[in-house]
Amino acid sequence: MLPPTILSAALVVLWSAVGLCALSPCKNPQVRREWRAFSTDEKAEWIRAVKCLSTLPHNPALAPSVDPSDSVIPPVNASSSYYDDIVYMHMDLSTRVHFTGYFLPWHRWYVHVFERSLEHKCGYRGVSPYWNWTIDAPDFYESSFWDGSDPVSGLGGWGDPNSDWRVPDGAFSTMRVSYPSPHTVRRDYTYQPFDESNPLFPQPLLIGNASFSASVIKAILGTSAGDYKGFQTMLEAPEGPHGGVHVTVDGDLGGTCPENAPSNCVGGPKWSPNDPLFWMHHAMVDKIWYNWQQLDPRNANSFFGGASEPTDNLTIYDEYPNGGPPFLTVNSTMPADGMFPVLTIGDVLNTTGGVLCYVYE
Repeated sequence: MLPPTILSAALVVLWSAVGLCALSPCKNPQVRREWRAFSTDEKAEWIRAVKCLSTLPHNPALAPSVDPSDSVIPPVNASSSYYDDIVYMHMDLSTRVHFTGYFLPWHRWYVHVFERSLEHKCGYRGVSPYWNWTIDAPDFYESSFWDGSDPVSGLGGWGDPNSDWRVPDGAFSTMRVSYPSPHTVRRDYTYQPFDESNPLFPQPLLIGNASFSASVIKAILGTSAGDYKGFQTMLEAPEGPHGGVHVTVDGDLGGTCPENAPSNCVGGPKWSPNDPLFWMHHAMVDKIWYNWQQLDPRNANSFFGGASEPTDNLTIYDEYPNGGPPFLTVNSTMPADGMFPVLTIGDVLNTTGGVLCYVYE
């Protein structure tokens, strides 16, 4: 075993290598901004770095940790890209990091390590953009947000129904992803995305963009001070804003199986990071949590949740909407599938403390 001094030095090198070193206090936090506040050059630079990750080779350190009978995903494709590896983490850990206490802290960490990967592997020097979809909610399909046809700085628009819903324009129109089978990024606007056969959707006729309106977010931010469980339950509700954005954009963001997927493909949010919109969407989810934390001192370090996903039936979900036993604490470690150093929930509760150093405009 390495002597403590050498071991500590090795850990510092490892954490620094992925931008996670917590030895220096956060003095000049980055300011994350809404996508539309980015200049054309800033948009192009973020997109360049994202596409760069999709050209880098597979990381053999990726080690799925969930039993395949639970994750129900294809095996790791060794010919895939580093970007695909990060997507695979989300696929593998989907049942652990949704509707559990891991949801908010894990996804906060996930966006952070993606940002650091952009920096350390592709030379990105900007900040993570967030997508304020409440701006677009009143007329989602026709919003100017989808006018990004520029091949360098545009996010692209809605998918082509005559070509497996692949994004036909913008910088991601040629971006290939590996899971659940190789294909080009897809989007399929879905007006009423909530499945009436699923008992977790009490309002199956709800219009998708009604689930992420400004009034919905105002109500969520009004959750009682210190009530982390109540706050997460509203934000991650099956017909709430988090899931509503995923399934309204659908395609890869919603996790629908592409035409060339294996016959045993099971849809769901597993491979939603395939669409780079995922990172902006989850930065917005994180911003809502950040805003709630700032509203009252009792919210800042509030945390509660279980480790088991409660979606087997409506009775269990109603009792444990953000995870059933065993219950997590701020000292619980978050799964990383061998890709990044393991952190605790408490490490990411404060965006200007621990390993994080950012705020939102």
